[in-house]
Amino acid sequence: MYVGMQGDRKMGRARKIIFFSLLWSSCLALEGGMLTPKESRSREIKELNGVWKFRADFSKNRNTGFEQRWFTKSLSESGPVIDMPVPASFNDITQDPRLRDFIGWVWYEKEVWVPQRWTAVDSGQRVVLRVGSAHYNSIAWVNGAQVTQHEGGHLPFEADITRLVHSNPSQPCRITIAVNNTLSLHTLPPGSIQYMSDETKYPAGYFVQNTNFDFFNYAGLHRPVLLYTTPKAYIDDITVTTDFADSTGVVNYVVSIKGSSNPSVTVALSDKEGSVVATASGPAGMLKVVDVNLWWPYLMHENPGYLYSLEVHMTAKSGSSQYEDYYTVPVGIRTVRVTSHQFLINSKPFYFHGVNKHEDSDIRGKGLDWPLIVKDFNLLQWLGANSFRTSHYPYAEEILDMCDRLGIVVIDECPGVGIKDIRSFGNESLAHHLIVMEELVRRDKNRPSVVMWSVANEPNAELAPADYYFKSVITRTKSLDPTRPVTFVSNSNFNRDKGAPYVDVICVNSYFSWYHDPGHLEVIQIQLNTQFEDWYKKYQKPIIQSEYGADVVPGLHSDPPMMFTEEYQKIVLQEYHAVFDRKRKEYVVGELIWNFADFMTAQSTTRVVGNKKGIFSRQRQPKTGAFILRDRYWKLANETRRLPLAARYP
Repeated sequence: MYVGMQGDRKMGRARKIIFFSLLWSSCLALEGGMLTPKESRSREIKELNGVWKFRADFSKNRNTGFEQRWFTKSLSESGPVIDMPVPASFNDITQDPRLRDFIGWVWYEKEVWVPQRWTAVDSGQRVVLRVGSAHYNSIAWVNGAQVTQHEGGHLPFEADITRLVHSNPSQPCRITIAVNNTLSLHTLPPGSIQYMSDETKYPAGYFVQNTNFDFFNYAGLHRPVLLYTTPKAYIDDITVTTDFADSTGVVNYVVSIKGSSNPSVTVALSDKEGSVVATASGPAGMLKVVDVNLWWPYLMHENPGYLYSLEVHMTAKSGSSQYEDYYTVPVGIRTVRVTSHQFLINSKPFYFHGVNKHEDSDIRGKGLDWPLIVKDFNLLQWLGANSFRTSHYPYAEEILDMCDRLGIVVIDECPGVGIKDIRSFGNESLAHHLIVMEELVRRDKNRPSVVMWSVANEPNAELAPADYYFKSVITRTKSLDPTRPVTFVSNSNFNRDKGAPYVDVICVNSYFSWYHDPGHLEVIQIQLNTQFEDWYKKYQKPIIQSEYGADVVPGLHSDPPMMFTEEYQKIVLQEYHAVFDRKRKEYVVGELIWNFADFMTAQSTTRVVGNKKGIFSRQRQPKTGAFILRDRYWKLANETRRLPLAARYP
């Protein structure tokens, strides 16, 4: 249990033993699958989103909730509670600055009625509690009984609560979730707690959370919480890989069943119109699709994002009971391959012209926000962007669903941002990083939109331990998914980067005339050209400019251009683009602007109410840079398509 502000020091020997055993075991594997909950003929869902009871533990050690066992009774009996929306970050909901910057345990509670048909002992149903994402450490109880514990934000976790809902079906089900956003040197992302002991300057017990990343440490229940059912014998996991030859598509599948040792499995693949195009039986097999419709990226083909549906049907007998389960997986048939100078999708060169994003809204923080999601995809299409990187953590499954449907290409990044301290390269950190990558691959492995894994952003890759660390993480990721390339995003010196030899694609961040030679626009082309030449000469791998840009205060103008004005951002973009246009004919395979939209950061003298490098404001209004990129991206798209500009420019 990660307890209080002393948790980083008190996790101690027992936790280290657990991590070491995981690291050195011959088979590091998470138990069970993590299929996205879906309703079907055999499954039901009950969403628990809405207003929950909420209380932050403001005690000095942040541990009163555990000492007084708040989870054993209604949270309101423990003291004052407030309303808190779920999903959302708790930080910006109230006017209390203490809560906005709170570090420690917060407590959520909701009482729900479980449908009677679920609670009958002879129902033949499992009932599962699933949390889409909670930042950072979480413990969940049902009616006072602990059901699960999870370390890490941004990825889902769940628990079978069948026994608990069966035990007292005449009463509502009380769900309590405690969440702690404290970051240590061994979390992902890492951080540290700094105690200020000088009482002539700070109150007694004063501390701050230090981080090495440039976004606000939003916390809470960020994604939907729900209950769902499956039969007691059920489809636990499905893995799909695809290929094609000429006009024939290939879908390889593996189905994992739990609750029965001798199930019967059949699968049927249907096209967009619902017509079955291939069938098979057995828990593993191959389907062939004649006259295949490939999954193509947005703007690369007239039919982007084409999805088939793979319906898996299981029947099984357990004792005297017979069970049936159905689950459908969207399938995009496509291939990904990397050469020394190209990134190939379906054997065609693909050029990333896109953005970096943050799941960041005004009030809900990193909470799932459907209006914002749909607005952002409209802006991506308006922009002519064909791709984005999930900087700097995995995004919600609902966002990736839309990428699959629309053909938006994704570089799927884990929360490995801010790995700077040498102590964050040790065995404990490595063991956790390996688990996070397994969780990420397990969740997103079937998504056609995900074309590459990113295991970190701007780590201190010049440190000696980075060699073994990134070799281990990248090797493990490739073993989990040999079908996709793996990268991490570097801002290190090309000659001293210890992780670069292990990646498939070089991703480089640079901010010439901003963090380097600020105000000197004339140096951009020289320095950027040198950057590309250095990296390619040493590694002979395709390169993506994974970040570049400049801060802009919307509406601030200056001529001649000065930093923070819209004119300055415009010139920065144009200078970078001039070099991109030369190098994309050789080995540069992508450009991702930093950033899609302004986002919140911790307060500092270099940030004016957040990071202002967005081409859109936080309210999603375009700056001058958005129009520069829109013109460029549509021209790039039409080069690829070889169509008249007017045919595709909206």
